[in-house]
Amino acid sequence: MTKKLVLFCDFDGTITEKDNIVAIMKRFAPPGWEAIADQVLGQQISVREGVGKMFAMLPSSLRQEIIDFIVKETKIRPGFAEFVQFCRQEQQVELLITSGGIDFFLEPILEPFDLTVPIYCNGSDFSGDTITITWPHACDEHCANDCGMCKTSIIRQYDPANYYRVVIGDSITDLAGAKIADFVIARSLLQEKCAELKLAYEPFTTFFDVIDIVKSLQTKLEAKA
Repeated sequence: MTKKLVLFCDFDGTITEKDNIVAIMKRFAPPGWEAIADQVLGQQISVREGVGKMFAMLPSSLRQEIIDFIVKETKIRPGFAEFVQFCRQEQQVELLITSGGIDFFLEPILEPFDLTVPIYCNGSDFSGDTITITWPHACDEHCANDCGMCKTSIIRQYDPANYYRVVIGDSITDLAGAKIADFVIARSLLQEKCAELKLAYEPFTTFFDVIDIVKSLQTKLEAKA
């Protein structure tokens, strides 16, 4: 039996050309956000702690202004619409969006693509004076990274006996998932890390590249069946 391809696709810096959380922080510039971002990138504090702290510095009253800004500013990586269509047509390909982003800006950005696939991301609460980030997809007992949105916990739900697990991503937040996946489609820092750690990967620039790589993986899996 051919294993089903399951694709765990990152959002910020992967589907979108830039990191939306960084774009929001640069635009609304709460004092001290850069130091927190540096601590996250340097792995001195967890993603959950860092993202939570940064958004807690923004007033809840900015909600609509942030959404309007990010929807206007965001550029989607070329080929994403075609990639979504490709995954819809392929019965042996399952797509999931696995994002460390936040629901209140991620959902409006993805709305035009009419996605019917699962979207895993962090939540948000605007009932207080400042924005509170919520964490519906926390780490399982196998992960101690305090991820916030734990990509490895989601990947582990797919039995490698039945699924060929592929991570598509760009950054340090995709690395733990890349280490346990069967294959990685990578760009930017994740590409460098995959090369350094000798993980099985292919680089990509656009989602047209991703489609070609997935087709190639399908051919290899069918040949092994």
